[in-house]
Amino acid sequence: FVPCSLVSRRSLVVNLSKEQHLEKAKHCIPLQEIGLDDLPKVGGKTASLGEMIQQLTPLGVAVPGGFGVSSTAYDAVLDRFQLRERLGLLLRDVDVNNLTDLANRGRQARQMIMNAGLPDEVIHQIEDAYNVISNGHDVSVAVRSSATAEDLPTASFAGQQASFLNVVGKHCVCNAVLECLASVFTDRAIAYRVHNGFDHMDVKGAVSVQLMVRSDLSSSGVAFTLDPDTGFRDVVVITGSYGLGESVVGGKIDPDEIQVFKPMIGKAEDPIIK
Repeated sequence: FVPCSLVSRRSLVVNLSKEQHLEKAKHCIPLQEIGLDDLPKVGGKTASLGEMIQQLTPLGVAVPGGFGVSSTAYDAVLDRFQLRERLGLLLRDVDVNNLTDLANRGRQARQMIMNAGLPDEVIHQIEDAYNVISNGHDVSVAVRSSATAEDLPTASFAGQQASFLNVVGKHCVCNAVLECLASVFTDRAIAYRVHNGFDHMDVKGAVSVQLMVRSDLSSSGVAFTLDPDTGFRDVVVITGSYGLGESVVGGKIDPDEIQVFKPMIGKAEDPIIK
């Protein structure tokens, strides 16, 4: 635990000024208004979802709607109760090779964020955004972490933060968002940042909130625009399975795989080569 007394009175004044500014920020952004240019504030996952909606909806591809909770919400949390400075002190000399020390400090860091909670302005914006996508009803949504350094060309934080499926109700959504923000400090994420030279305070949390789909009526999977194993660019590799994909991510099953030969799309009766 890092006591508040270790943080200067001057920091308190500065942070109060920051919090007043962040109260006016737009913390929640509809997915259809988000593109890849917004990656620094909404993270790779949310930016990609927004880009998909913008590019694929006109082509008739149905992408579930939702909204992104930007990194300004994360900043608003960390600027409460001198949390940013306290987290910096807590993790300043963490020994990631000592699993006990790593686990203890990671648990403290996450608990500090959970105890701080979301500022009222962030809560109000999340609840308003949820009401818009749910038409005022309690609907199921997926609440998934989308850290600002999650999908980078030189590093991948994918799978290190929390995600929640079938979250129902605005209060539960707010709790799930806070859990996602706290998961920036999972043990794996802390160790990965140290090993790859990232400052803990440079990686910010963001969250995507998206309407759930009927998994019993379809399947889920991933489409690669090239062969991910060889780099061959003339195929589209599609993997999929029934359900929401949790069993695939968890390694419980091997998904079906289909390969489509791009040059034959629209020319051959069946461009599927595997």
